[in-house]
Amino acid sequence: MNLLLIAHGTRDPAGAVVTDRVAERARLRLGVPVHACYADVRGPTPADVLAEVGGPAVAVPAFLAAGYHVRADVPEQLRATGRSDVVLADAFGPDPVLVAAAAERLTEAGARPDDVVVLAVAASSDPHAKADGARAARRLGRLLGRPVTLAPIVLGGGSAAQRRPGVADVVARLRSEGANRVAVASWLLAPGLFQRNLERCGADVVAAPLSDHEAVLDVLASRYRSAQRSLRLLA
Repeated sequence: MNLLLIAHGTRDPAGAVVTDRVAERARLRLGVPVHACYADVRGPTPADVLAEVGGPAVAVPAFLAAGYHVRADVPEQLRATGRSDVVLADAFGPDPVLVAAAAERLTEAGARPDDVVVLAVAASSDPHAKADGARAARRLGRLLGRPVTLAPIVLGGGSAAQRRPGVADVVARLRSEGANRVAVASWLLAPGLFQRNLERCGADVVAAPLSDHEAVLDVLASRYRSAQRSLRLLA
């Protein structure tokens, strides 16, 4: 059965390279055709892929939070294709396996046991996405055995008064409160504009995005198999 790996999309070619790499590794692991596509910013869209792919498919949204794209946009894009043989799997969300991978990325980046830790997530006004980000921060805190501060990655200009506080503001506040070192965990799946913004936040350590960490493959395979079982039960 086909697997549609639906990522958000980025203008950064490096982000698409990571998505293609995840798709290729998933194809080798699962032994099924895997097609990368994007909900926004770049193509191919899910509809573009489904126009070329016959037979049943499982669509897995590769999103770390259940915001607009997961709850409204992607389901609507799939409905608009008119295909009745495509089942939508659960999104990645703040899966504990991915949280553990974020902790591993922190260690790889040089974080120390006594660093104050920030989890940087893509900014969103969606309450479901905010809740998922907070859940990821709590899980990371439990895993590390110390508090983790959640901070949104805020893009765009505007005056200081207009701009929402972002990761750099949180890092500066923690330093003003006495933190000697601040380590930032990246709650992102791929490099791109958000990760570059993060790397300028002034922290001592900034972890890499999850990218093609083995945990990403684990969660992708789990979501695919779970949805595939559901499809068979409905058949």
